[in-house]
Formats: sequence, structure tokens, C-alpha cells
Amino acid sequence: MAATQRVDRRTFLKVGAIAGGGLMVGGYLQSVDPGRTGAAAAGIFEPNVWLRIAPDDTVTIMLSQVEMGQGVMTSMPMLVAEELDADWAKIKTEWTPADPKYGNPNFGGAQLTAGSNSVRGMWKILRTAGGTARAMLITAAASSWGVSESTCSTDKGEVVHAASGRRLRYGALVDQAAALPVPASVALRDPKDFRLLGQSTPRLDIPEKVSGAAGYGIDVKRPGLLVARVVRCPVFGGRVQSFDAAKANAVAGVRHVVQISSGVAVVADNYWAATKGVRALTVTWNEGPLANLSSAELRTKYAALAEQAGKVARNDGDVAAALKGSPRTFERVYEVPFLAHATMEPMNCSADVRADGCDVWVPTQGQTASHQAAIAASGLPADKVKIHTTYLGGGFGRRGEADFVIEAVETSKAIGKPVKIVWSREDDMQHDYYRPVTYVRMWGALDSAGKPVAFMQRIVQQSLMKRIGALPPNGVDFISVDGSAGLPYAIPNIRVEYIETDPGIPFGFWRSVGASVQGYVVEAFIDEMATAAGTDPYQFRRDLLSKAPRHRAVLDLVAEKAGWGTPPPQGRARGIAVMEVFGSIVGQVAEVSVANGAVRVHKIWCAVDTGWVIDPDTIKAQMEGGTVYGLTAALKGEITIQKGRVVQGHFNDYQMMRHNEMPEIETYIVPSGEAPGGIGEPSTALAAGALLNAVAAATGKRLYRLPIRPDQL
Repeated sequence: MAATQRVDRRTFLKVGAIAGGGLMVGGYLQSVDPGRTGAAAAGIFEPNVWLRIAPDDTVTIMLSQVEMGQGVMTSMPMLVAEELDADWAKIKTEWTPADPKYGNPNFGGAQLTAGSNSVRGMWKILRTAGGTARAMLITAAASSWGVSESTCSTDKGEVVHAASGRRLRYGALVDQAAALPVPASVALRDPKDFRLLGQSTPRLDIPEKVSGAAGYGIDVKRPGLLVARVVRCPVFGGRVQSFDAAKANAVAGVRHVVQISSGVAVVADNYWAATKGVRALTVTWNEGPLANLSSAELRTKYAALAEQAGKVARNDGDVAAALKGSPRTFERVYEVPFLAHATMEPMNCSADVRADGCDVWVPTQGQTASHQAAIAASGLPADKVKIHTTYLGGGFGRRGEADFVIEAVETSKAIGKPVKIVWSREDDMQHDYYRPVTYVRMWGALDSAGKPVAFMQRIVQQSLMKRIGALPPNGVDFISVDGSAGLPYAIPNIRVEYIETDPGIPFGFWRSVGASVQGYVVEAFIDEMATAAGTDPYQFRRDLLSKAPRHRAVLDLVAEKAGWGTPPPQGRARGIAVMEVFGSIVGQVAEVSVANGAVRVHKIWCAVDTGWVIDPDTIKAQMEGGTVYGLTAALKGEITIQKGRVVQGHFNDYQMMRHNEMPEIETYIVPSGEAPGGIGEPSTALAAGALLNAVAAATGKRLYRLPIRPDQL
């Protein structure tokens, strides 16, 4: 049990990163090199790979974590700028190339933006980078003035000697500082002296996005760039048997029709010509062994697997004895479907493969994975393959994959010209790497006083750990049990089991991953235990959190802000939930009404303890966005399989929450001195739990299968 608690998804990924479905082993390279000089190009001070200062005082900060709406283009520079004591108005950013020296140590040195790990992985590195530069600038100024370094300080981009009133701009010190050795260690600022960190700061990406200047992958333009669409087998695992390109080649604007590993690419002057070429193309498919697979068949298979004992993730006490000896026991089954990522910007990638090199322009969450994929697909050495990162129009885990990179590189290589692969919404919906379908059995028991004495879970799910590497010796995918194996409630007998299966449907990392299931099933089950005990759901949880003070503080705050215990408006009901995920603790209260089978979410109160705060406004924005993503999944999200094919094709049958359906969301941050937690995914994980508990309070009906359907109510 202790080992299971210490190891989490981020720890596992320290040894690898997603790279076309394989495992890429990498080592983290120290980013600040003690002993080297800060010299770089003439007139530039570059003490490490993370920043450089120009004579005009401009500070350019390198971004290895990609911006997909979560605010890292601001939070990462804030970490550097705080320790550098830079003038925020002089900050600029630049995407890093694919290079191990820019790796995230929490991912084994891979460049990957995932797992709510940007701040958690980079905060010490970037603070040290800024602090190192500041120390060297102070040394340079003190030497110039002939004074002790201890008598100097800094102030928004200047070194200050208070005793004499002298000041020197950072830009005026670049040459002297560049000649100095980089110190082996530096003292970082005390949080009480922070000027920038902990403050809501205007985001650096917003002006470009508002003006339309922001460059997304789909906006890439290159000389001679052609546009392509790929026709893929509609059945998972199917392959091209033969194709007839005659009619497609006859379409005006179509230039090439070529077979690649994933299907057949139709290359044209523009997207519309490529689309017409796709419609004219005739392909005969070998549909493979999954041609008759259906969601109903999967459900039957998963239910049968859940009858068997699984691998043990946690085993406290004796659950079997507690269940046998308790006066009140119950068993429940929960089911959640496959879910698509449905990013606003469909998958796309531009590639130019030449004999002397390969350039790839891609909206990717994983520069390392994209680089490795492009190397393999092009057949060129690593130093000849360049990854150019763009803005991402949504990621949610989907852009950590590299399938769309492979398609672009293979197509460009085949035709000898630069090409942009663009997926249609139907392509995107029907050829995703889905959040796995999951079947969960739960058992619980109460004693004669209504106190919970047993909690047991058996979860059946595809294994992401196995996909990217291997299951650990105990056979448990800790991603799948994230949110149950570390259950904070003081229940004497707890057992969590995991059963791995793989029906052949592509699956991948989806915002909050395994926790997106556990935030629903665990909190709904705990709520039902409270109801069975005749205890208020908030008080029931609070009593069980005696050994989890951070959880209790979050629960107390969200209950207070929601007015828990006071009557809700007429016709409405409230539900509550709390969990720890990605290093942060989140509590939510949802207020809903139900009429004619339709659920209306009126308001969400959210409290979060994310440890040390970088930017409060970003935290609130991510709590809101993550909550909406989770509510959408619970209310509407479902990918179904029929004859080996995805049934859904567009937003008409895979719907999103609309503006008029949006609840009011209030977010409260619990002050904390703990290390920073993740913030992009936690509220997604918990949203369904609070929602379903509110629906139960409103209707008296517990729902065990998502999404919510009118006939269930």
C-alpha cells in the first residue's frame, strides 16, 4: 500500500513519454550549468538556457511548456521574472525547440505539457534560472561600482546601490555579466518579498489572441505548402486493401494521392479541393478483427471481468469480514463511456521533408514525442529534424499523441513537397485516442451507529501505463485508481482492485484521466453511504477527514461559501464532493434543478488548495474551464461503437455545453504554503461527483451510468 501511495502518474512518466504509442526513455539534463560563463551572442547575457537579456533591457524567456489556454505563457515567465526582479513590461517569450535541455524533470526530461505538471515540474528550475541571472547582474554592478555585493539590491530591471543612489539597468550590464562564471547555487527570494508571484497578472498570450495575431498550427503558411486530408479505415485496426485514385485525381486542385501508414492521403492546393478528392476516392478496406465490435459487447465483457478478483492497489483491514459482519451493506455498479477530446482546433500538422532536413510545424503538447515521431517517419537523423511549436487550440491530452505528426511527415516525404495535414471534425471525432470506457463495482458497509466500516472498489479499464510502457509488478495501473487508492476518508477497511483489459479501441490521456472516473464514482458512493447512514453528506465527509486537514479545510470552505445547511432556492438542490488530484485538493458544491428529465446546473461553488499560488486569476480560470469540461462529459459526453466504428461524428451528436446552459461558478483559493499542485485538471475530475449528488438530492434517484439521460430521471 505504501508503495502505491508514493508512486503516481507523474513519477512513472519520469522514465518516458508518449511517443507514437511507444516508450521513449530519456534523462533530465541540468538546466543551469555551474561554472560556465554567461556569455552568448555579442551584447547578450544568457546565463542559462531559460533566459537572455538584451542591451535594451528586453528579457526573453524560453517556453518549453506549451500554451493551450491554461496560462503557462504567463505563469512560467512569472517564475523567472520574480527571481530576476525584472520589469514585467520588458518580458518577451519564445518557444523552445525540441531539445532535452528544455525537458521537464517530472517527465524524465521529456518536453511534455500534461498531467497538470507545468508549474509542478518547472517551478524550481525557472526560479533558479532567474535567481542565477539576478545574482550575476548584482556581481557585475558591484564590480563596476567597486562596492560590496551585499550593499546592492535590485528593483524592476535595475541593480541599485542605495547608499550612493546609483542605479544600473540590466541591459547596461549584459557584457560584464556575460563574462562572469555561473554560480553553483544562489539564494532564492523569500515568498514574503514576492512582488509578482501570488498576484493576478495580465496574461501575455491574450493580446495576440484578441488581435488575431496568434499563430496556431492550422494557420501555418509556407511557400509551396499543399493541403492534405487522410482517409482512414472506419474500423479500428483496419487497413487499406486497395484504392482507386482515378476520380480523386480528376478533381480540380488535387495534386497527389498517396498511401501512408494510416490510410490514403489526398493532397491538393487547398482544403476544399482535398475534401472533394476524399469524397471521390474509392478505397477497399480490410476491416480486421474488430469489424463487428459494439458497445453492448464491451459492456458484457467488462461486466464478466468485474466478477473476478483484480490486482490489489490497496488493502487496509479486512473488507470481506467487515462486509459479512455489518448490519447494512450494499453493492453498486457504475459505468462511464468512451469520451473524445473534441478540441476546438482539429488535429493538424505541417511538414517539409527534404533530403537535407525535415521541418515540422505542429500544435503539440509533446515536443519530444513529435520529434521522435518525425525522426522515425522521415528516416533522417535527429539533428536534421526541427520541431516548430505553435499555439494549441485546445489539447486536453489529445495533442500529446504523435499520429498526426507521422501523417504529415510521411505525406511530405512521399510527394517531396511541404504539406499541411488537416483533419475534419468527423476525422477528429472518429479517430481519437479516447478516455477509456470503464466499469466499476463498489461495495460498502455501515455499522449499527451508521459509521462506514468498509469501502471496496473493483475497476475494469484499459491501462495507460501498459500502453506507454508496462504495468508495475503488482499489476495495478495507478492512473486508473487515482482518486480511490489514496482515499483520504478514515474508513477502517478499504480495498481497491484493478482489472486490466484492452478491447482494441485506441485510448489515451484525457483531461484528468483516471481521476475523471474516480471523482464521480467515489464521491457518489460516499454520498450514498451518507444517505444510508441518515447523515448530512457534508458532515459525513467531515467526520471522515480527521486525518486529512487540508481536505477538511477545503470542504469547510466550499460548504461555507455555498451556504450549506441553509435551504436552496425553491425547486433546487445541492450536492457536495471533495478529492485530491494532481497534487491539489478541490471541493465543489453544485446547485441544480431537474424538470421533465432535464438537468439544469445553476451554480457551482469551488474551493481549491493548490499549495503555493503563482497566479490567482489563472487558478480561477482553470477551475472554471475544468468544471465545464467535466460537466459537459457528465451531461452529454458519450462515444459509442457499432460494427467496429464510432457512431458519433460531429457536435450534433457529441454535444458541448452551450452558453445558455452554463452555470455561475465561484472559486475560492485556500491559502497554503505547500509545494504547488496542478491546476488544469482537478476540477474536471470532481465536477461529475458534485453534479450527480445534487441530482440525487433533487430527485431521490441515484444514477450509476453516464452521461445523464432523461429516461433515467
